[in-house]
Amino acid sequence: MNKTIIKLIESYQKDVSPNWDFKCRHTPSCSNYAKEAYEKHNFLRASFLTTKRLLSCNPLFKPSYDPVPDKKEKRKSND
Repeated sequence: MNKTIIKLIESYQKDVSPNWDFKCRHTPSCSNYAKEAYEKHNFLRASFLTTKRLLSCNPLFKPSYDPVPDKKEKRKSND
């Protein structure tokens, strides 16, 4: 599923994004953020992160550097 989403994002970046006359408010761009999220995380987590990012792309939020968080390693308890 993630590979399909990544291909769709790449298609958007190649065919649609260059034709628009605006820049993303954040760094990395929202499409790069989404692509990286789907590369690093499972479908549900990546979808959550991408949706959260897209919702912050409006005048109420200041532009910022907002990288995709790394996967959190599950801790094994030795109790």
